[in-house]
Order: sequence, then C-alpha cells, then structure tokens
Amino acid sequence: MKKTITILMLALCCAGFAQDAARFKEKYDRQVRNVGADGVGVEYILDKWAEAFPDDPDMLEGRYSYYFAKSRSEEVQKVDAPKYLGNKPVITLRDSLGRPVNYFTVPVFNDSLFRISQKCIDRAIELAPDVLIYRFDKISALAAYEKDSPDMAATAMLDLIDYDASAHPAWIFEGETVSRADFEAAVQEYCYLFYRTGSANSYESFRILSERMLKANPKSTLFLNNLGAYWQVVKRDDKKAAKYYKKALRLNPGDETATANLALIEKNKQKKK
Repeated sequence: MKKTITILMLALCCAGFAQDAARFKEKYDRQVRNVGADGVGVEYILDKWAEAFPDDPDMLEGRYSYYFAKSRSEEVQKVDAPKYLGNKPVITLRDSLGRPVNYFTVPVFNDSLFRISQKCIDRAIELAPDVLIYRFDKISALAAYEKDSPDMAATAMLDLIDYDASAHPAWIFEGETVSRADFEAAVQEYCYLFYRTGSANSYESFRILSERMLKANPKSTLFLNNLGAYWQVVKRDDKKAAKYYKKALRLNPGDETATANLALIEKNKQKKK
C-alpha cells in the first residue's frame, strides 16, 4: 500500500511539473506572438522559466530564438552578381560606363550573441535528440549566418542524416511522430535552400546531401532528380544528368520532374545538332 501511494505521489508530481512548464510556454508563446522573439518582456519570461525549469528544452529553444533574433540585423551591400543568396537586388544603379551595380539586403550578425544562441539550441538537442525542430533551428541559423558558404550548416545536416541512419529515431515534430516521407521532404527543403543560394560551396553542399540521402534510400526519386539537376544545371553535363533522370523514371514512370528535364535535355541536344 505504501509503495502504491509513493508511486501515485510521484506521478502527480511529474504531472504538476509538466503543467507548470506548460504554463511558462503558454506565456512565452503569447508574448512572442505580440512582440516578436526578442521583444519587450520576452527575456523576463525566459529568465523566470529558466529559474524554475533550467533543463526544459522548450525554454532553451526560446532562449535560442531570443538571442538569434538579437544577434541578427540587415544591411544593404553591393554584390557583383545578378543574384545573391537566391534573391534579386533591392536596387540596381549604373556606374560611369553604364554597367549595372547591384545592391542586396544581406543579414549580418553579432558574433557573441549568435554563439549564445547556438549554445542554447545545442543544449536543447542534447536533452531531446529526437525532436526535429531543435535540429532544424540550428541548421537554419547556421545557413543564415554563413550566407553563401554554408559549410557548418551542411555539416549539421550530414550529422542529422547520419544519426537518422544509425539510430533510426522516432522523430517528433510539433508533438507528432514524423513519417519517413515527411523526414525526406524536410531534408529536401534544406537541399533546395543550398541549391537556391547558388554559390559554388552551396551547390556542392546540395550534391553531398543528396548523395548521402540517396545512399540511405537508393530508390528515392526525389534525390535522384536532385543529382540530375546538379549535373544538368551546375556542371552542364546533360549526359550524366540524363542517367539520374532515367533511373528516376524506371522507379516511377510518372515522375514529372524527370520527364520534363529529360525533354529539356533532348531539346538542347536537337538545338546543338
């Protein structure tokens, strides 16, 4: 009887802990909706939350969001390119010879505040390694910080893919278990981000991630098409690109991406003739 009472009291304490932590999260979410991730009152809520629950991963994610927002600002910079980070210029002027001079809105960061944000999200990942949003927070922040050379972001993505392949975690996103298709679609979003960035480094990150995902799932038409696009657009090697598209069509004869790109390759071939 005594053992039963002890177990019951422990269960009630745990339920109370979760409930109290949830109240902090509700206050935090409400404040962020009203004033933004680094707005007035957000830090006060996070400080009180941390005092009560220092190892709550949601609190740590909140701290990450606060310091990341604080670390980030934007400025207009001149870049000698028609596009930068996948974006068009905010303004184009002309030099004395009539050549276009392009200016882009570029994110800039306070390094010390950015490092604090990374420590917070790293701790959240350590405490809850199978919660996918914490990992995506880290990768997105690194990609923004590194701009057109996303080496750390790509490494973090590779770590995520390797962990998925070795540990086979039951990934959680917004309280729900993530399906295999949803996980691959999420990875594809980051592949597309690197592709859209359009620099030599980001294209290579796009290729490496696609190859790693294809190694884990050789029948994925999604990443076969990625590699087809890499060889077609980046390397201008239509012959090698066509091999990936044809393999995708063997797996899925109705694949619209592979069909359209093969048609484009054939059209280019006819033009050359």
